[in-house]
Amino acid sequence: MRTDIAQIVRLEDYRPSDFLIDRVELDVRLHPTATRVTATLALRPNPEGRADAPLVLDGDEVNLKALALDGRSLPGGEFGASPQSLTIAQPPRRPFTLTIETEIDPTSNTKLMGLYRSSGNYCTQCEAEGFRRITYFLDRPDVMAVYTTRIEAEREEAPVLLGNGNLVEAGAIEGKGRHYAVWHDPHPKPSYLFALVGGRLGRVAKSFTTMSGREVELAIYVEPGKEDRADYALDALERSMRWDEQAFGREYDLDVFNIVAVSDFNMGAMENKGLNIFNDKYVLASPETATDADYANIEAIIAHEYFHNWSGNRVTCRDWFQLCLKEGLTVFRDQEFSSDERSRPVHRIAEVKTLRARQFLEDASPLAHPVRPAQYREINNFYTATVYEKGAEIVRMLKTLIGPEDFRRGMDLYYERCDGTAATVEDFLDAFAEVTGRDLSHFARWYAQAGTPRVTVKGTYDEAARTYRLDFTQETPATPGQPTKEPMAIPVVVGLVARDGGALDASGDRVNAQGVFLLDKASDSVTFTGVASRPVPSIFRGFSAPVKVTLDLTNEELLVLLRHDSDAFNRWQAAQTVAMRLLVELSKGASVPDAAIADFTSALRAFMEADALQDPAFAALAITLPSEADIAQEIGADVDPDAIHRARRHMRRHIGQACLETLQDFRRSLAETGAYSPDAASAGRRALRNASLDLLAAADAELGEALAGEQFASAGNMTDRLASLSVLTTLPGDAREKALAQFEERYRHEPLVLDKWFTLQAAIPEDGTLERVKRLMQHPAFSINNPNRVRSLVGSFAMLNQMQFNRADGSGYEFLADIVLRVDALNPQLAARLLTSFSSWRMMEKTRRGKAEQALRRIAGKPNLSRDVGDIAARSLEEQNA
Repeated sequence: MRTDIAQIVRLEDYRPSDFLIDRVELDVRLHPTATRVTATLALRPNPEGRADAPLVLDGDEVNLKALALDGRSLPGGEFGASPQSLTIAQPPRRPFTLTIETEIDPTSNTKLMGLYRSSGNYCTQCEAEGFRRITYFLDRPDVMAVYTTRIEAEREEAPVLLGNGNLVEAGAIEGKGRHYAVWHDPHPKPSYLFALVGGRLGRVAKSFTTMSGREVELAIYVEPGKEDRADYALDALERSMRWDEQAFGREYDLDVFNIVAVSDFNMGAMENKGLNIFNDKYVLASPETATDADYANIEAIIAHEYFHNWSGNRVTCRDWFQLCLKEGLTVFRDQEFSSDERSRPVHRIAEVKTLRARQFLEDASPLAHPVRPAQYREINNFYTATVYEKGAEIVRMLKTLIGPEDFRRGMDLYYERCDGTAATVEDFLDAFAEVTGRDLSHFARWYAQAGTPRVTVKGTYDEAARTYRLDFTQETPATPGQPTKEPMAIPVVVGLVARDGGALDASGDRVNAQGVFLLDKASDSVTFTGVASRPVPSIFRGFSAPVKVTLDLTNEELLVLLRHDSDAFNRWQAAQTVAMRLLVELSKGASVPDAAIADFTSALRAFMEADALQDPAFAALAITLPSEADIAQEIGADVDPDAIHRARRHMRRHIGQACLETLQDFRRSLAETGAYSPDAASAGRRALRNASLDLLAAADAELGEALAGEQFASAGNMTDRLASLSVLTTLPGDAREKALAQFEERYRHEPLVLDKWFTLQAAIPEDGTLERVKRLMQHPAFSINNPNRVRSLVGSFAMLNQMQFNRADGSGYEFLADIVLRVDALNPQLAARLLTSFSSWRMMEKTRRGKAEQALRRIAGKPNLSRDVGDIAARSLEEQNA
């Protein structure tokens, strides 16, 4: 196995840059294969740096054309340059100007980092270390400068020229058919927030008035002819800006805010100051091409990138170890926005489902790492669910502990202190410690310790004393590099539910008025007094901490919570827990009494009949079983994906048959009427109707095929059309293949819609799916160079199709290994993300485990791997508790 993957970077080794850059003036002359960049940098020695340090600028495949210091061309003996760095051994010990001219080939840049072309348009991606692919630079987040960018291009090729900040000048270059635009950003920023765009783009725009009365022009640029598909994104942007003013007091600070949608992008979007660049799948939407989930994602990601203007741009991170400081905080902010815009309980359940599916799996894998890592080999591999989703949960726990008023005061102080600086996690926590007087050093362990804590809860009722005691224990499993763990500070929101659904008037010691109990020891307890009858405890209401919970509750007691708990999250969780218990036993081949399954299905049916139509979106979640990946995580070792698939199919059939009439009633009563609307209430009705279709098909394949076929033919929106096609893909036969062919024909010129088509086929749980995926890679719409296409087909097969990716013969693993090695030569970031599909390989039973390890070792042993893929392969193969 390779051991020379990359130099390890450690948090403990951080020191300030020896030099600072106050101003950057860029002159970028765009050309498809020979773009010229002249960077003029105003540098000075850093008083906190080393007095005798050389100037070392970062590069990545840089082609140097000229170099001058204070206007004097430097001879070769005064500097050293390679494609990866530029060094001046004896720079001036005073402020000086360095002018660097480089040449770039944007067309051949398949890595999609730095400056590249997407569908003929020029665009950039500089986070985390992409600016060094444009020019030599101190490419680190704690070096912040004011940028002025002049962009020049052929007017015919690129009539639109965009940069960070405000437009200060534009015009034609006489006699050359070229034009230019000059953009100035008055706010100091790190290089990773630099952006420019040039190309032929359509535009939609509106004016926004800030809370102080300033007028800001909002604009979204898209592929010409698709302007009408940007209306929802533009509306989401306006709502995001208004919400941030009201919820956090944050006002926008430039005269314009631009968003550009591109079709080739490694990420979802990027928060460059005043010029956000988006993957077009998170901008373009119409009822004919986008699902309810697409609309919700557009709303959330537009908000996320806008909210970065303060949590990431105005206050950035000192170093990449602090990545959670901007990403975790901003995820929390976008979650709060979406919760206010939609149903808070439904959105909370969706957040937790994502956390468990992605982050809990990461915590249990060889790729586990703390929210603030102590070291890394390749920073691109730490844009993870742990940093984003678990980082958001830490912020949420902090708010739960100190309350909303003190949380807002702490946020205001954090922004006041850190505006215009590169901050740390300590800076963030210190603001809250000051406004509350709390010592948050124990709470800070959430940033330092990897792994998902496991909390065991046991209840004891004393009828004579009318008391109820809850005993808690916590333990965090060993993770790579952290064999032993200290107890965490875990906020537990707790309540008691009467078995008949009545109210319980009880108070608990060390439980505050909001029902919060702080578990900060390995074991502790809380006692409630005045408890008239034995209650059912409702623990971790609203999922108050990212932990796994073991309760000593019977299935019958859990179903009491489903019927009566006032906390919507725990109602859903109760049904999921009972279902998971049954599914795990079935997957392990245990004999599960029919009565146990019947009791569960009866409870679900009673819930549907009594409550489902009051909140259809919540009901759709409640009647959906845990995924096959969730069940595998719960089993944890010697996992047999085939057995899990059979168990889940068995349970779905039982539920569908037991609730057949109720589900058919939902299909009738929730039928679409009127024009499509993506609002939360309408989306909820569609969600329950389509969840009902899925269970009806599981109960009766013939009925399911008829209902799905009818819906597919008559659907007036993409949500219903795709849902019916999804059901048909689970039913082998001519109807499925005919529907797939019709869908392809209808949307053959819509790449984002064909991505959905690729995904559905990649997820078919049948033996022929791997060959189907290989055939689809030859489809005219598929491109190995486009991240969206690769993720929709190959990524979906590996991440969604647990049964076929984890085939016992190892062919799924070998296929993915082949693709990872092929993509690595083109786009290392994309290849590395595909490779994380192996994260659960150690959970598999012995035969599959051996096949997965062979595939991983083949990847790791390949010469000339990128740092991205080499790092993931090496960590995947390391001993988990090393």
